[in-house]
Amino acid sequence: MVKFYVKRLINTHELFEAMPRKSREEWKVWGNVFDNFTIRTLFELSSKGHFTNLQSPVSVGKESNVFTAKTSDGRIIIAKIYRLESCDFNRMYDYIRFDPRFMNLKRQRRKVIFSWVQREFRNLMKARELNVRVPMPIVFKNNVMLEEFIGDEKPAPKLKDLYPKNKKEFFEKVIKNMKALYKGKFVHADLSEFNILNYNDNPVFIDFSTCPPLNNSMAQEYFTRDIKNIARFFNKIGFKTSEEEIKKKVTGK
Repeated sequence: MVKFYVKRLINTHELFEAMPRKSREEWKVWGNVFDNFTIRTLFELSSKGHFTNLQSPVSVGKESNVFTAKTSDGRIIIAKIYRLESCDFNRMYDYIRFDPRFMNLKRQRRKVIFSWVQREFRNLMKARELNVRVPMPIVFKNNVMLEEFIGDEKPAPKLKDLYPKNKKEFFEKVIKNMKALYKGKFVHADLSEFNILNYNDNPVFIDFSTCPPLNNSMAQEYFTRDIKNIARFFNKIGFKTSEEEIKKKVTGK
């Protein structure tokens, strides 16, 4: 048992060391995500054939770091790794405690983070069922989730970094996704140009960990915030709309 455990630690260390990096300095930014527990989780997912190694950092979020990863058949996927020590788990708990699906959740750091990851996975699956354009979730374990890579050779940029060529068409597609989600009795709860990818002038919604069902006591407040963010962004880039117009298009009221 001891030999197996030592070997396993060596393998997880090798997995981390095998990650390509241009320089040690470049990867210092990402180092706070790779604690021993996370390395073991990555190793378990890798040993089950979900990916072979991490490739490159994509972004730093409020609670997670995002990497590309490579599968054994050469495909690129996304590895989203939630930071165990430096993420704001109190903020996570404030969101998730009103969710009827997690009513018995205790306010304990790791339990909250693991439930947060599970929640995002379940929300992405639900969004896919509702025909909302989101990445396909692949698997989750502890503080790690693997999902579909959106992009070609490089990850698709966020809407904040690449404005649409056809603003009206892009706007209508955003509304269509919001409407499908709302009709399915869910709201995104953190929708903005930061959480929409622009993939070949098509919106892809991401970051669904905040997404509650409509029977959540805070859902309408979150929905109003989403509408404000979308109205603000499209007005900013020169496409005139209003919060009232968006609400009517999404809800039919």
